[in-house]
Formats: sequence, structure tokens, C-alpha cells
Amino acid sequence: MDLASFARAVFALAITIGLIGLAGVAMRRFGPEAMARFASTRAERRLAVVETLVLDPSRRLLIVSCDGEERLLLLGEGQVLNPPSTISPPAAARPTAPRKARKPKAQA
Repeated sequence: MDLASFARAVFALAITIGLIGLAGVAMRRFGPEAMARFASTRAERRLAVVETLVLDPSRRLLIVSCDGEERLLLLGEGQVLNPPSTISPPAAARPTAPRKARKPKAQA
């Protein structure tokens, strides 16, 4: 192996490592936004986790919304511990009328 082919191999390695580094910097700067532009748009999702509550290290409660219907799930140790039950979402907060101030009673 002569000096010219060795220099060519080192130069090719330097360019390859430089391109990998440049791609890493570009992904850190533009990564999630750039990738989202290339992804196709999805239809509106039907399933959403509304709320979760950790009961202990192995169990948690979930409220899951599917097609506008909410269900309560108890999960534990990688399995559903109870069958899903349908719950009704909380009623919308009703505006309350301001209370009238009471008149002080006259002292006799």
C-alpha cells in the first residue's frame, strides 16, 4: 500500500465521519419538526387517555375515551384486572347566580 492510497483512505474516512456528524447536528436542530413534515397526516384519533392515577407501583387507574365514550380501567402487572366499565364524563360546570347579600338583623 503506497502513501497515495493510504491518504485517500484517511481522507474518505474523514469525509464519512464529517457527514455523519453533520447529519447528527442537523437532526438535533431540525429533527422532530422536519420529520413531522414528511409524515402523512392522520385522521382524527378515536382513542385517548383522559386521565391516569397511580395507585401503587404495580397498579394504576385509567380513564380512556373511545368514540366519545369514557371507560375506567384498572391495570396491574401487565394485565387488565377488571373488565372495563363505562362511566359518564363530568357534567359541564353550571354558572351559578351570585348570592344576594343578607341584610343584618336589627338588634332589639
